Amino acid sequence: MRKVSWGVISTANIGVKKVIPGMQMSEFISVDAISSRNLENAKSAAAALNIPKAYGSYEALLADPDIEAIYNPLPNHLHVDWSIKCLEAGKHVLCEKPLGLDAKDAQRLVDAAANYPQLKVMEAFMYRFHPQWVQVKKWLEENAIGKIKAINSIFTYYNDDPANVRNQVNIGGGGLLDIGCYNISISRFITNEEPTRVIGTIDRDPEMQVDRLVSGIMQFGDIPSTFICSTQSYFQQGAHIIGETGRIEIDVPFNAPNDKPSLVHLCKNDKKETVATNAVDQYMLEGEVFSRAIVMDKAVPTPLSDAINNMKVIDAIFESGEKGGWVTL
Repeated sequence: MRKVSWGVISTANIGVKKVIPGMQMSEFISVDAISSRNLENAKSAAAALNIPKAYGSYEALLADPDIEAIYNPLPNHLHVDWSIKCLEAGKHVLCEKPLGLDAKDAQRLVDAAANYPQLKVMEAFMYRFHPQWVQVKKWLEENAIGKIKAINSIFTYYNDDPANVRNQVNIGGGGLLDIGCYNISISRFITNEEPTRVIGTIDRDPEMQVDRLVSGIMQFGDIPSTFICSTQSYFQQGAHIIGETGRIEIDVPFNAPNDKPSLVHLCKNDKKETVATNAVDQYMLEGEVFSRAIVMDKAVPTPLSDAINNMKVIDAIFESGEKGGWVTL
């Protein structure tokens, strides 16, 4: 498979520290350009990452005829508008999660993408491509734990810097959009279903007003999925899938390290089977899957409808937290 030429709009930390280095590991990806609203920032990032082209505006990068695909790690409120601009420039686009500020916002991108059927668009939930989740899905397909009875997950970190984009409520900051979207996504990924109703509690920072701790329950038929996400708690993550005859544990379900094996556990009959999946970079795997879809002109593995359904659950949990009680989807 030939290499796909990629450009990156913005020098956001997730891009320069995680996604770009991961994608550069692939023999099928060439990260050829990066842009910023400040040319010096773009040049600095390009030099540090050995990227040949640096642009002082996003528009200049989108005008580059050699760039085929764009990675969009802009702040949440810019995801939709700039992803649409990418499509209008004839570029495929991999957009960071969440796709938009809410389902209505995200739908604008879905509607725009329908006008460009030749272009690929996908929300960047990289965890789905990690081999640990391939193993988990294999156990579930083999009915290794019997009927799923419950799911539980947690994702927390500490960041109270008011200058950080994650703490600016007017541009989509807060825990539910930043990391709670993962808790929701894995529950839908595990069950292959959409929740019928949700309930949530929300604790907001008194000064910044961002949601700093959210707990919720999503009801998938008779399967409850409970979660906690927090941006002002000690770092922790993990996920459990409880079945009638066993349990699956995922130690680091979301941002698995790329420099050591990831561990998943199958617990049943008073025994624990641990599988250590290979040390891989899930950002590289995500970029390769997307690039393969471009070269082979195949559908991306995660359609935009999945992103919309995830946003609808986020919206419903916010609604529940504000009004109290269950919200039906």
